[in-house]
Amino acid sequence: MQAADRLVAKTFRSGGPWLGVLLTTAIGGALLQLALPYVMGRTVDSLVAGGGGLDGWLVVCTAVVAGVVACESLGIWATGATSAQASAWLRRSLLKHVLGTGPAMTRRLPEGDLVTRLGMNTEEVGRAPEAFITTAALLLPTAGSLVALALIDVWLPFTLLAGLVLITLVLRAFLRDTTTLSAGYQKTQGDLASRLLDALGGARTIAAAGTTEAEARRVLVPLPTLREHGMGLWRANARAGVQAGLAIPLLEVTVLAVGGWRLASGDLTVGELYAAARYVVLGAGFSAALGHVGRLARARAAAGRVAELLTDRPVEHGEHPLPAGPGTVEFRGVALSLDGTPVLDDLDLVLPGGTATAVVGRSGTGKSLLAALAGRLMDPDRGTVLLDGVPLRELPRDELRRAIGLAFDRPTLVGSALDEATLEDAIALGLPKRDHEVVQSAAASARADTFIRQMPAGYATRLQDAPMSGGEKQRIGLARAFAQGRRLLVLDDATSSLDTVTEYQVGEALTGRLRGRTRLIVAHRVGTAARADRVVWLEDGRIRAYERHSVLWADPDYRAVFQDGLEAG
Repeated sequence: MQAADRLVAKTFRSGGPWLGVLLTTAIGGALLQLALPYVMGRTVDSLVAGGGGLDGWLVVCTAVVAGVVACESLGIWATGATSAQASAWLRRSLLKHVLGTGPAMTRRLPEGDLVTRLGMNTEEVGRAPEAFITTAALLLPTAGSLVALALIDVWLPFTLLAGLVLITLVLRAFLRDTTTLSAGYQKTQGDLASRLLDALGGARTIAAAGTTEAEARRVLVPLPTLREHGMGLWRANARAGVQAGLAIPLLEVTVLAVGGWRLASGDLTVGELYAAARYVVLGAGFSAALGHVGRLARARAAAGRVAELLTDRPVEHGEHPLPAGPGTVEFRGVALSLDGTPVLDDLDLVLPGGTATAVVGRSGTGKSLLAALAGRLMDPDRGTVLLDGVPLRELPRDELRRAIGLAFDRPTLVGSALDEATLEDAIALGLPKRDHEVVQSAAASARADTFIRQMPAGYATRLQDAPMSGGEKQRIGLARAFAQGRRLLVLDDATSSLDTVTEYQVGEALTGRLRGRTRLIVAHRVGTAARADRVVWLEDGRIRAYERHSVLWADPDYRAVFQDGLEAG
């Protein structure tokens, strides 16, 4: 839990100015509560004695009560503001880290689990400063109560001290048990969210197959485990609450018995006895930390899940400028493993600048991973990938993204303008400067210009107002890659949803107006491989052949690659 505790500690620095307000009100309120029994005791003595000091102590008592109310009210506001700011800071930091890590993160963790960690878990971690400060503030009246009882009568604090030891042991066990149970509960929540997200993503398939009930049962499989952890948390809370709650009346009865005996012997006044009884309740009020300790335990458990995301390092970039060149790509001794299983092994390959290379192979042979390495969406475990003689690791982020354009089979269309993003924004995403001519030319190459102009506002149509088919979305994704990649285009099955005619037209653009750029195309169609200058045939993580399609077509094993693809489709 060391990484989790360090992450919790960082949230204190992100709580903003309201954290100081929370700390001030917590300490101030604790000190006022500590003074309240003494002030009330003096007020009672003045009332009993009928002395002239009654009005003065009544004013003081009223002021102390008002101060306690003000501190609690302001503390509630500060609690919400501090937790919200700490959660927002953590969520922004984690989102940047996850996106900066790239697809390696989503390969390691299900998307639903990631959403749970970035959502609910970060919110729980954000509550840690308030829980810790409030718990620590409860120590002030407890310690002050011991001192006050000793000043009233030397026999009184020992009873309270014995009870506090018992309460501390209860809270310690509660923190340990709740942290463990919360971790299991939160993990199960992530599993449930992942199953639900998968079901929502495949809603059409489920409806078409008529397997709604079976899918619902699959999604809800973790519910019994979730209930078990939830009941465990409830039992732990109830057990600790009963144990700590019993201490207060027992302590109060014991102190009143001792105090009554001292009162009968003339060593205590009525006001002092009343103050002593109040100080016992105040001191034993440390048991009220149960709820705060529970939140702290949940925050620690959530921080453990969040800290796991930080074990993946974001992609780092260098400062080596990219020299002039045709876009030659080199793979030197490249090896890559996923979950300990080798996928690409000792791969050496040179893609001459300006050429089109198709990557083919059966499913699972590493085609998409080769494309991801070429676009530096991930780095190899061993070896180097270079662009015009410069390792991709050494290129600055801006130069890397200007040089390489990537398109995928299922593009996500977003823009820098958030909810107001337009089709032009989606195509221009990542460009250092908006240029309508570049956007329009890229859209024309991707055969997207025609249907974009038919939209209500053309290129200015908002994405949310532009219903598109899968093929149209792919064309927008292609246009974005064409607008961005000035030297290298990496297309990972990016034409799979296009009809045959449109796919042929895009292929013509790749071999025509885009011919000056190096093109690496993950191909599943014979026509795509046939139009490429060369074909990289992957098998078992290695290059079986690097040759022209017309030459490879004589090999029945090569033809079988495309036949398998047709059967799978």
